[in-house]
Amino acid sequence: MHVIAAAEPAATQANVNALWLLVAAALVLLMTPGVAFFYGGMVKAKSVVSMMMMSFGAIALVAVLWVLYGYGMSFGTPLIQNWLGNPFDGLIGLGKLLGIGKDGAMSPDLGALAFVGFQATFAIITVALISGAIADRAKFGAWMVFAGIWVTVVYFPVAYWVFNLGDGWAPHLLGVNDFAGGTAVHINAGAAGLALALVLGKRVGFQKGITKPHNVPLTLLGAALLWFGWFGFNAGSEAAVDGVAAIAWINTLAAPAAATIGWLIVEKIKDGKPTSIGAASGAVSGLVAITPACNILTPGWAIVLGLITGAVCALAIELKWKLGFDDSLDVVGIHLVGGVIGTLYIGIFGAGIGLIDTGSFKQLGVQAIGAFGVMIYSFVLAYAIGWVIQKTMGFRIKNEDEIAGVDTVVHGEEGYLLDERV
Repeated sequence: MHVIAAAEPAATQANVNALWLLVAAALVLLMTPGVAFFYGGMVKAKSVVSMMMMSFGAIALVAVLWVLYGYGMSFGTPLIQNWLGNPFDGLIGLGKLLGIGKDGAMSPDLGALAFVGFQATFAIITVALISGAIADRAKFGAWMVFAGIWVTVVYFPVAYWVFNLGDGWAPHLLGVNDFAGGTAVHINAGAAGLALALVLGKRVGFQKGITKPHNVPLTLLGAALLWFGWFGFNAGSEAAVDGVAAIAWINTLAAPAAATIGWLIVEKIKDGKPTSIGAASGAVSGLVAITPACNILTPGWAIVLGLITGAVCALAIELKWKLGFDDSLDVVGIHLVGGVIGTLYIGIFGAGIGLIDTGSFKQLGVQAIGAFGVMIYSFVLAYAIGWVIQKTMGFRIKNEDEIAGVDTVVHGEEGYLLDERV
């Protein structure tokens, strides 16, 4: 008779948590191809390859940089301490952060490595989101240079500020609640998108209705993949299988569903017809808004947040026509505005910390500092990086190349082969 020893409960729970984190990381990685489809369907047919390549380029570049030093900058020893002491201790991932000891022997830690992989996917998608603001007119090489510099000097430090719960100033010093990246991901990407849109300037013939989505089903597929992956994005941020992860999951269902309704109502009132692109955009706006708040709202307040965000973002995307900046695929109107709404909403309706429960505006002020601090930092540096690239190697393609089609000029490919004889 064989006696089977009972597994240690704590060890078993740790393994379950690590397994969930690995699954969640795969879900979040799938979101970046989702972004590629979501954006790709909305651009011109002769720009779809270029649009999707910017997302896939982000996966390739940011993944390598994350392993080399990104995780060390985001979750290692504070950078200033590194350079005052040993500049490579805790900064270079291959030396310390991936379980490779000084003697070169592997000593992998399941939970720690699962977290490394999970956070890598956040860095990747944040960069990919920016690309929608400069659709139809950017050079791929210049985009990759920008992505590498921006993720290094903007995203990695901001991730340290926001996600490093022990040392980052946002949660540690101020008590900012950003559960899954309303500031670090969406406000960060939205502000950078606005900066690049200003640097690259307007597309040829910029006016309302300049282009129509060339492939609506592609955009809807992208939105579906984003929503699917977002359950890993939000629920996975708890890094555990528990009640907080469950409430984050429910809120990730409820808020974007309500935001879809809110967006479509505004479309119907404003334009007379609810559109499928509006439904997809509304869902994404709700996903953006619930990201920082999914752990701290009851599902009822999550629905209210979704309705508000969908309606406001449906109106906010019109600002580019009034203010004259060419944010091609509404990165500002959806990610920047939606991220700000979701982050500030916590200060009013957050359970146990918001104005409704405490009668104090303190948390609202704290959330505002986190939101606008990240926004200003990202915008200023993204503008500077983009401006230098534009003045040196050139960021924007020539007008005649834009008219001819980015795909053919930059990549030598076409998204669709319409003549079977070729």
